[in-house]
This record gives sequence, structure tokens and C-alpha cells, in this order.
Amino acid sequence: MSVASSSKTNSAGGDLPRSKGQSSRDTILLTAAKLATTKGLTGLSIGDLAAEVGMSKSGLYAHFKSKEELELATIETAAVIFDRDVLQPAMRAYAGAERLKSLANAFLSHLERKVFPGGCFFAAVAAELDTRPGLARDRVVKVLEQWLAFLRQCLLDAQALGEIDPNTEVDQAVFEIEAMLLAANFLFVMTNNPIHLAQARKGVENVLARLAIGAASKTK
Repeated sequence: MSVASSSKTNSAGGDLPRSKGQSSRDTILLTAAKLATTKGLTGLSIGDLAAEVGMSKSGLYAHFKSKEELELATIETAAVIFDRDVLQPAMRAYAGAERLKSLANAFLSHLERKVFPGGCFFAAVAAELDTRPGLARDRVVKVLEQWLAFLRQCLLDAQALGEIDPNTEVDQAVFEIEAMLLAANFLFVMTNNPIHLAQARKGVENVLARLAIGAASKTK
């Protein structure tokens, strides 16, 4: 699974040789993605971004003709990083409960290593764009839908493998797991206290334990 729109790699997601112009563009977009988690996409000004990367405004305009183009390219850069840093490691785990735990751990590690200073890029910009229709919002919605679909597929695989109860309300379980991961994201960003990441890891394990085959009969 991938949330990136292209299989091509760049300086954020791969190691193919890059031209000087492309390297500059990659640097701009990585900087923009980091700033967007603290200032928001709408808060990205050409002036601030140019100053951050040590480039003139005219030099930056040479890469992006409009604010919308910059926003969309920034979202794609974040999607490539998220795919590389969170989704792909989880795909290497066995399907089912193990992959779900791997996915949650990869997401929480992504936060703990502060890949973006404002936590999860997509959580940050979703809160900003939720009432702002447009191409940027549409792309973020698509990424979030793919993320939730991945969580759901992990649980469906766990059912098929006999790891969790076949009567599990999968969509409800997805909601609970996503709620815990988002809570961990916001609380960790606000407090810088890793206890919230540990609480989310334990919470995911608790959900899986509750849904495990035979768990209901053991509690009676």
C-alpha cells in the first residue's frame, strides 16, 4: 500500500540522482512540510519559506507558480515520507494482528523521532483544512481514507487468520485505534511526554486482546 501518487523517488523518499533544480525543489518542499505542521498550509508564505531555505523569493517562484501548487506539492512530499516511514515498514510484518501492531508502532515512532515538528503532518493539516474545500483538502482526505483502509484491512486479515473474533465490529475497532493514535499525537506534541506514546501502544494491544478469540468467554 502507498499513499504517494507516484512510484518515483526523490530526496525525501529515495536515492536516485537529482538535478540541482530538483534538489532545490526537494529541499523547499521538505522545509514546507515541516513548517506546515506548525504554521499550517495557509500560513506558508513565500517570504518565510524563502528565508528558511536561504533562497530569494524570485528563486522560489521559479519552482511554484501559485500558492495552491506549493500546497499540493507539499502534501505529496509528506505522503512520500509517511509511506516510507510508516506504511512500508508495516507491510514487512506478517498480515493480521502483527501488521496492525507494527503499523501503530511505526506511526508512534514517526512521532517520537519528530520527523515533523508538529507531529503527524496529515493530522495537523486535516484539522486546518476540514472546512476548506479545494484540491488540497481532497488530497488530504484521500490519504486519510487510505490510512483508515489499511487499519481496517489489518483487522480483516486478523479475522481471516483466526486471531480475532469473527463477529468483531471492525469499523468500530478502527475508530477506537485511530482515536488513540490521534490522542497520542496531539498530547505528545503539546507535552513532549513519551508516556502518551506508550499509552497508545498499550491501548492498541488492549483492543486486540479484547477482540481475541475466546476473550469474551475468559472474562465470564
